[in-house]
Amino acid sequence: MNPKKIGKALLYPPLFLRILLVPLSVALLVFALISLTSDAPLAIATYVLSAYTLTVWCVRLPDILRALGRFKEENRLVRRLLADGALRARLSLGIALFFNTAYALFHFALGILYRTFWFYSLGGYYAVLALLRLALFRYTRRGTERKSARAELVRYRMTGIVFLLLGLALSLVLFFMLYFRRTFFRGMIVTIALAAYTFLSLTFAILGAVRDRRSGSPVLSAMRATSLAAASVSLLTLTSTMLTTFGGEGLTAEDARLFVGLTGAAVLLFVLMMAVYMIVNGTKKILLLRNENTQNETE
Repeated sequence: MNPKKIGKALLYPPLFLRILLVPLSVALLVFALISLTSDAPLAIATYVLSAYTLTVWCVRLPDILRALGRFKEENRLVRRLLADGALRARLSLGIALFFNTAYALFHFALGILYRTFWFYSLGGYYAVLALLRLALFRYTRRGTERKSARAELVRYRMTGIVFLLLGLALSLVLFFMLYFRRTFFRGMIVTIALAAYTFLSLTFAILGAVRDRRSGSPVLSAMRATSLAAASVSLLTLTSTMLTTFGGEGLTAEDARLFVGLTGAAVLLFVLMMAVYMIVNGTKKILLLRNENTQNETE
C-alpha cells in the first residue's frame, strides 16, 4: 500500500473515530495515572494514544475554525448573542453561577466524605460567591429603565466589600491550616477534578477580564472580578491538594507548608487588593456622580 495513503489515513481518520478517540484516551490516561507505573507497557501505549488523539485533532483545527466561522455567520441566535453584549453577559454569568454552585456543593460533599474543616470552609467560600453571582444575575435581568449608573456602582462597591470579608475569612482558614500543620491527602480522581476546574476557571476568567476590560459597566466588571476571585482561590486548593497527593518522600512537611503559605499569601493579597480597589474606586465614582447630579439640579 502507498505510504502516503497510509500516513494520510492515520492523520485524517473519519469523524466518528476522532470523536471516539477522545473519551477512550481520557479513560485510559486516568486509569494509567491511578493504577499503573509510568514505565508500564500499557501506560506507555496510553501516552502514545493520547498524543495521537491530540495530533489528529490539531491537524483538523483549521477546518474546525472555518466551520465555526460559517456557523457563526449563518446561525441567527449566535449572531444575536455576539451583537447583544447584555445578553452575552447574562449567559456568561448564568453558566458561571451554575458551575460555581456545583463546585460549592462538591466541596461540601468532600468535607462530609473526608471530615475536614478545610473543604467545609472552601464550600462556604464558593457558596458566598454563588450568592454574589446570583444577586448580580438577578440585576442583569432587570429592564433597562430600572437600571442606573449609581445602582451599578453600588453593586460594584458591594462586591468589593464582600471580597474584603471573604479575604479575612480565608486568612483565618489559612492560618488554621498552617499553624496546626493540617495537610490533607486526596485521591487521584479528586485531584484531577480540582486541577481541571482550576485551569478552566482561571483561563475563562482571564479571557473574560481581557475581553471586557473596556466595557464601562461596573456590574460586568464585578462579574469578572468574582470569576478571578474564585479562580485564584482554586489555585490555593490545587496547590495544597497536589503537594499532599503527589509530593512523595522528596518533599518534607515544612516545604509543603512553605509552598502553601506562599501561595495562600499571594491569593489573599490579590483578593484584598481587588477588594480595596473596588471599594475605593466605586466610592469615588458614586461621589463624583452625586456631585454632577447636584450641579445639574442647581443649574
